[in-house]
Amino acid sequence: MTLFRQINSLLFGLFLLVMVSLVYFQFTQTRDFMNQQMQSDLNNTMTSLGLMLQPHIETGDMVSAETLVNVIFEGGFYRKVTLTWLADNKKQTWENPVVIEGVPQWLINLEVFGVQKKESIITSGWMQLATLEVEAHPALGYQQLWRIMNDTVMILSLLFILSIFLLRFRLNRILKPLHDIALQAKQLGQRNFGQDLALPQTTELKDVVSAINSMSGQLKQVFLTLDKEVSELKEDKLVDQISQLPNRQYLSAQINNWLNEPGFGGLILAKFDWLEDIHSKYGYQGRDQIIKVLSKRMMSELPHIAEGVIARIANTEFAFLLTKAEHHQIESYLQTLIRIINQEISKAGCNANSKFALGVSQRIDNMQPSDLLSQSDNALQQALKEGKVSHWIDAQQPQKYNREQWRAKLVNAINNNHFMFQWQQVSAMRSDEVIQRELYCRLHIDEKIVSAAEFMPFIELLSLGAQLDRCLLESIAQQKIVEQTKQAVAINLTQDSVQDPEFAPWLTQFLQKTQHSDHMLFEMSESALISSFEQCKKLSEIIRLAGAKFGVDQCGRQMGSLDYLQKLQPDYIKLDQSFAFYEKLNQSNEMCRALINVANGLNIAVIITGIENKDQLKQFASLRADGYQGYISAPEDISV
Repeated sequence: MTLFRQINSLLFGLFLLVMVSLVYFQFTQTRDFMNQQMQSDLNNTMTSLGLMLQPHIETGDMVSAETLVNVIFEGGFYRKVTLTWLADNKKQTWENPVVIEGVPQWLINLEVFGVQKKESIITSGWMQLATLEVEAHPALGYQQLWRIMNDTVMILSLLFILSIFLLRFRLNRILKPLHDIALQAKQLGQRNFGQDLALPQTTELKDVVSAINSMSGQLKQVFLTLDKEVSELKEDKLVDQISQLPNRQYLSAQINNWLNEPGFGGLILAKFDWLEDIHSKYGYQGRDQIIKVLSKRMMSELPHIAEGVIARIANTEFAFLLTKAEHHQIESYLQTLIRIINQEISKAGCNANSKFALGVSQRIDNMQPSDLLSQSDNALQQALKEGKVSHWIDAQQPQKYNREQWRAKLVNAINNNHFMFQWQQVSAMRSDEVIQRELYCRLHIDEKIVSAAEFMPFIELLSLGAQLDRCLLESIAQQKIVEQTKQAVAINLTQDSVQDPEFAPWLTQFLQKTQHSDHMLFEMSESALISSFEQCKKLSEIIRLAGAKFGVDQCGRQMGSLDYLQKLQPDYIKLDQSFAFYEKLNQSNEMCRALINVANGLNIAVIITGIENKDQLKQFASLRADGYQGYISAPEDISV
């Protein structure tokens, strides 16, 4: 029972006790008063009636005597009158049955008023003439008692109701700080650090609120410290200190991730020999200043053309990884980059279109990181050899279908649910238990099985992600995929679904119809969370309301803060494969440990991805991760 209810019940009981006591006191007082009143009336009646009857009894005028008694008796205040003539012992009796109007029978049955009667002898001098006995009728007493008690109860009930409302209102005002404290404590339990509570006027509560505010501030500071530690580690190990661009290590991890996932784009390697001339003229400080200006311009203008990573990989070498760019976008990116370089060269007092070279290569199927880097480096060397600004090695990979053919075939396969499913187990770090299974899909196109690595780039290019997710979820429900395993099934949502305003209401209806939503996990990528936070938050609320859970995929890939974890409170995160890549390069796992500490501090489960073998798994065993995933357990086909 809540404190409010306890206090309310206590005061309610005390007030009710006071009311009952008042009613009882009023009842007894009224009863005693009416008893005295009826006794007094009875005495007065006996005296006056005896005096009036005396002359008639002396003369033996029975008719007049009866008339006098009838007059008094018909008033209804007397139940029985008995007149006995002592001369001949003749007895006359007048009776009035007990009929009490306007009073409930249960009150009459209580016999609150006892029998009240009085007897007197009518005399003439020393001679006794008759005996008069009068018994009072209790009707008046009951009627007055009922009226008074009824009024009393009604007034007290009205006061009671008003008091209860006032009491509840006042208690709510008094206990509101406690309610706020409870909410704040609950939020703290969920690692959600809100604003400080306002200090109440009540002295005792003021101390409690101050303590809660202090604790909230300290916990928030702990999280900010951990988040800052992750950011500082990233800047120390993955960021070039002069240009503030990612370094070679970060670029290598992103190339590895990119080539292991479906995608399209290219890599541009750049060598800026004109920076050596700047160094010779103005020293390293002048060179570094120009590098900073050049880096800022590239970061502000190039991402608008194509999504990618800009890195400084050596003193005069830069790399541009375009992770989502078609051939014409790479051309536009290259032209803009050359324009920016020439403008900065001219500002520095050097000749444009000289002493820099760019090598461009494009991603093709089954490409390894070394192949991509080698192609771009060959293109760069060819540009330097030929004295050209840029050289492009175009692999001219034959395309299976053109863009419109891909659109038609993908739409047909998606709408007709031509899906084939696999799943990969996610195992607990400290046992062999399978904690979830991540779902993958392939498509039947032209009687061939097409993997996600082949069709997903065109799904993104043609903005078919939301349509794919809808049909995929419906197919999962129709084929009863979730029911085939005891573990929860993880489903990745595309960025198109996150940004599609119609997907959220559709997902709400889908989850309402699904019987096994509590066994479904929905994953959104970190890049989607950062670029479309409000949409992701809305989807996460829909998912949780339906009893499902959601997680963050590729966590830690971006260079920004992790404050979105505290705001969204996902059920779990999957660390980006780059952490496994760094570990494979024998790099320190400090970043991974710090990120896991952030998640553990927010009570978020952590899954390490990209684990390929048991030796690699042992390297992560000391970390407090909850699970792991990778080709150490290959995906398995799901039979339907």
